[in-house]
Amino acid sequence: MQIAFRSRNVSIGSGQRERMEERLSHLAKFLDGIEKAEISLYEEKNPRIAEREVCEVSMHGHGHVVRAKGSGFEVMEAFDKVVEKLEHRLEKLKGKLILRTQPHHRSENGKATANGALTHRGPVKTKTFKIESMTPAEAILHMELLSHSFYFFTNEDTGSPAVVYERSDGSVGLIDSEVSA
Repeated sequence: MQIAFRSRNVSIGSGQRERMEERLSHLAKFLDGIEKAEISLYEEKNPRIAEREVCEVSMHGHGHVVRAKGSGFEVMEAFDKVVEKLEHRLEKLKGKLILRTQPHHRSENGKATANGALTHRGPVKTKTFKIESMTPAEAILHMELLSHSFYFFTNEDTGSPAVVYERSDGSVGLIDSEVSA
């Protein structure tokens, strides 16, 4: 597995770097096919924030991206929190991938949490990315793995752009577009 480090205003020693690499390679055993990981370390400048050291880790493989973020008083404390989150998310992904291949074990328990998001009057940030073609169920899985409240994709069933999103009551909604001729 390739591991890339990025740090801003944070210095880590070789011992810490080796420990991080070792722990992430251990996480790759939860799910085969994890190809690369990116570790971002930075320090919050706001004096009101007690846990200033922040660690973000993104793991890529099998067409999935699993990401987690944690903060602590020290870099390794923040990293340990991220590893715990990643373990949980990778186990969840592995379970869902197994259920996809073994549909007779599925249950209809929906687990979604309501997320109170702030609304803004204009775009604060703009992102450009490749829209992948997938089913709504796969889009919901990607949305949960990224810890986002929505996911934009091309619906495999209709061939048109679509969005899955978390509703305020905790369920998941689908917005599918009609392409006019």
